[in-house]
Amino acid sequence: MAEENYLSTPELSPLEQEVLDEYERLANNMKQLATLLDRLASNPTTDILDGLRDLERKTSMAFTLLKASVYSIVLQQEIDWGAGGGAGGDAGHAPAAATSSAMGSDYDD
Repeated sequence: MAEENYLSTPELSPLEQEVLDEYERLANNMKQLATLLDRLASNPTTDILDGLRDLERKTSMAFTLLKASVYSIVLQQEIDWGAGGGAGGDAGHAPAAATSSAMGSDYDD
């Protein structure tokens, strides 16, 4: 109550009144922030961990699908190079085999 009387004092200049109003808004924002942080701190961490586990599962699935699609592309290239490189001997198979073995090391993880 005394704060309201002080803020409405007619002896304050408009600039002083504006500064006091800004401080009052800042104080209210800090109270809201403290309330929010208190609520976040009181939430059990299991909710957060469950959300992170779900995100990890989805990320893992996307990574597995990406690896499978890369393997499919490499396998298709080997088939295409094998069919087109029959007249060239083993020269047509060397790049595909190197690519396949390089890609194969990623799948051992």
